[in-house]
Amino acid sequence: MASAAEQLAANINLGSLWKAEELKKRILFTLGALLVYRLGTYIPLPGINLQALEEAFKQQSTGFLGLFNMFSGGAVGRMAIFALGIMPYISASIIVQLLTSVVPALETMKKEGESGRKKMNQYTRYLTVLLAAVQSYGIAVGLESQSTLVLDPGPFFILSTVLSLMGGTMFLLWLGEQITSRGIGQGTSLIIFSGIVAGLPRAFVGMLELGRQGALATPIIIGIIVLAAAVIGAIVFMERAQRRLIIQYPKRQVGNKMFQGESSHLPLKLNTSGVIPPIFASSILLIPGTLSGFAGTNAAGGWLQTIGTLMAHGQPLYMVSYAAMIVFFSFFYTAIVFNPTDTAENLKKQGGFVPGIRPGERTAQFIDYVLTRINVLGAIYLVVICLLPEFLISATGVPFYFGGTSLLIVVSVTMDTVAQIQGHLLAHQYEGLIKKSKLRGKRR
Repeated sequence: MASAAEQLAANINLGSLWKAEELKKRILFTLGALLVYRLGTYIPLPGINLQALEEAFKQQSTGFLGLFNMFSGGAVGRMAIFALGIMPYISASIIVQLLTSVVPALETMKKEGESGRKKMNQYTRYLTVLLAAVQSYGIAVGLESQSTLVLDPGPFFILSTVLSLMGGTMFLLWLGEQITSRGIGQGTSLIIFSGIVAGLPRAFVGMLELGRQGALATPIIIGIIVLAAAVIGAIVFMERAQRRLIIQYPKRQVGNKMFQGESSHLPLKLNTSGVIPPIFASSILLIPGTLSGFAGTNAAGGWLQTIGTLMAHGQPLYMVSYAAMIVFFSFFYTAIVFNPTDTAENLKKQGGFVPGIRPGERTAQFIDYVLTRINVLGAIYLVVICLLPEFLISATGVPFYFGGTSLLIVVSVTMDTVAQIQGHLLAHQYEGLIKKSKLRGKRR
């Protein structure tokens, strides 16, 4: 079976891609949905002075607003209806998952299976609406406080801005769910992915323009390109890295036949949490920076601006906070998606065991021990990759935010999407082989 799968995987090409009708429909639907998202990032909010907004954004494009703009696909810089993106949903997911570990009712709901997950998803959507409303109102008030950014300030502007931003967030949430169910890949991740990729050409051209003007030396530009290639290679290597635990199955007798014991393996990824920790950490760190960016000159605005200054890119407090949050969410999310006790119980029911380890509780402890050790390496890898651009910005003064975090998201989402495409192609080719074998059987 393994050799057949390898042979099919080797035969996958563009021709076989377009022969798979179901997969072709899914890919076209995904591309169409992402095109709709990109068009929405160019539709500005009503009542915005776009020229004044462009001038104001240039002054803060290298800070938190630049990071927020990257995740929203440029919608923040244009103050489009998709300016909030799906960040309220990500924040709501963080809150619900944190509450799951401390609220017994939510923990019980999580163990109810599909029905429990549907209820939790519904609660997450409700919380998303609430967070989107609060953030939309904050943005509307902040824009109105800058008299040059709003053409006709007043209650109508605030109401239209709140409804537009809330509607944009909920539409993106629905669009992401449609991509996941009817398209290819994970919808939410692909929306963030497309926003980052859309900014790549502009960022690259901007870097070359700085080199032409003499602001960046040619060796630095070459070094940035080489470093980006090295980071991509490191991400691919680390995302594929696994610790495989050997699982042994005892001999079993079926009728009069005795089958030899089989051996398999339990793969434990080095980075079990994927891109979730940096996305979660970034979404939380966006809050103080965004508030300080729109703060006034009163007492409250003064201390918000102080916090924003301390949490700016390249500052020690930002570096430490970002690293600490990545480590926390790496362990926290891994604990949510992988339960060593359940895995050990399933192995015990199937008759499998780790050689030298007693089945049951001892196996769960051993899996948890190994998972914790490799998760330390995974968290360190995420911290290094995500903090790399911060040191780069501090050292070279490159005025665009594109580095480890964005490369991690782009490479990881690309690998996951390609893996899903290969899975669909393998299933399609297996179906073709089965149909051919049935036809041959009928002819005989």
